[in-house]
Amino acid sequence: MREPEPRQSPSSIELLLDPAADAAVRAEWDALAARGLSSLAGHTSASNRPHITLVARVGLPTVDPDALASIPSFPITLGAPLLFGTGERRVLARSIVPTSELIGLRETILAAVRPGDDAPHTAPGEWMPHVALARRLRVADLAVALDLVEGDIHGRAHSVRHWDPATALVSPLAELRPA
Repeated sequence: MREPEPRQSPSSIELLLDPAADAAVRAEWDALAARGLSSLAGHTSASNRPHITLVARVGLPTVDPDALASIPSFPITLGAPLLFGTGERRVLARSIVPTSELIGLRETILAAVRPGDDAPHTAPGEWMPHVALARRLRVADLAVALDLVEGDIHGRAHSVRHWDPATALVSPLAELRPA
């Protein structure tokens, strides 16, 4: 009997936030952790940064930085909280208000990589832009967690990176030019 092949984690192309918005999200991570709740603050890897996943799939090629060279920075608004998943534990995230600039950047990324088997949360027609706050939040803790997520966070798109979990490498692709 053949053993099943190990499941590979998808690599991703991610949009990073400007330093002030990054710090605001990290403050929410810290507030959740200070209350003993699930939080991404506990994930201390250098690759763990607040980000918006633009595309994720197994075997995702990196993007030629030249394809991103002319993209300007643009405003990003982190809005109302979202919950993903089912069962007793959920992902708590902040919604991202979609803008023509964000959608255009995603379309540029999708055009730069060959079509493939996207992870469900980034598949065309299913993509829900968000920034994760907690990965395994207990539903019973939701009311306390929501009290710690305050009003909108306003920032700017800062840079784009490629994350490959198979090699644990983060590769910068582009710093978005000032508008």
